[in-house]
Amino acid sequence: MVTIALDAMGGDHAPASEIDGAVQAARSYGVRVLLVGRQEVLRPELARRNGAAGLPIEILHASEVVTMEDNAARAVRSKRDSSIRVAARLVRDGLAHGVVSAGNTGAVMATAKMIQGMVPGVERPALASVLPTRKGTPLVLIDVGANVDCTPRMLAQFAVMGEVYSRVILKTERPRIGLLSIGTEEQKGNEATRAALGLLRSLPLNFVGNVEGRDVYSGDVDVIVCDGFVGNAILKASEGLAELVKQMLRETLSATLTRRFGYLIARSAFADFKKRVDYSETGGAPLLGVRGVCIICHGSSNANAIKNAIRIAAEFARSQANRQIEDELSRWGQAPLAAKPL
Repeated sequence: MVTIALDAMGGDHAPASEIDGAVQAARSYGVRVLLVGRQEVLRPELARRNGAAGLPIEILHASEVVTMEDNAARAVRSKRDSSIRVAARLVRDGLAHGVVSAGNTGAVMATAKMIQGMVPGVERPALASVLPTRKGTPLVLIDVGANVDCTPRMLAQFAVMGEVYSRVILKTERPRIGLLSIGTEEQKGNEATRAALGLLRSLPLNFVGNVEGRDVYSGDVDVIVCDGFVGNAILKASEGLAELVKQMLRETLSATLTRRFGYLIARSAFADFKKRVDYSETGGAPLLGVRGVCIICHGSSNANAIKNAIRIAAEFARSQANRQIEDELSRWGQAPLAAKPL
């Protein structure tokens, strides 16, 4: 049975959302969940959940919590018994296959990198997010916030990791990879993207060249590579736009639909749309490039998001995606990807 360590104290709604999500995941996906946090808080909360007693859920005590207000680097060093650090140690020591957290993103990334360690051949880990497209195919956007400034070689490594994620986890056959720029012409972009373009062309990837922001939702590519500053801006703008569209649709339907039959049809269509753009359906963003599995959730994640994050973590563990990333980077070890920094 796949075992996932869940930081039960990190999110905005912790520990309620984490416990509810753990119960749903253990019941639906057959995974073992280790709830990491303050035992005196978690035990009575878990006991109040109907049917939780018979599920493979255990509580592991951690006396400290890294809050959203904490300085990430300082908290990682000083709070050695924090819930995220204890969870990461479980992965490092082979007691869990992956860790899931909705806590302080910077602290989670720093902890995973320090405690779990890096996949050989990866300079910096990257966060990957899955977005919907017009063609119904999933898009992997990488990086979405782990690295604000990136070298061309880092962008090339992100492309490798994103390709493995799309192919292994999302089952995309021969993923098409694009480099985000301000134009499709080769001379467009900044210094890093222009240098990365040539580097990506030298790798045995299905690289299609530069793509623009309007291509994010087109479905014409399967993986888009960018630095974390741009990727995070795209992700946050997308979340805001999705909320705006949902609100506008809801208001329009309420104002114009009067007949019951038409209302029921429209309500069903709206529910389908809402599910397609709901971030909780994708759970969280995997931190690619660290040993083991690390899924980072939105701070305000609800139970459904936690449940799906645990599902994604289990899928990563079963598919051994990180090992495949390591194999790909090792296979291309003599390529420009492993050359000295440009």
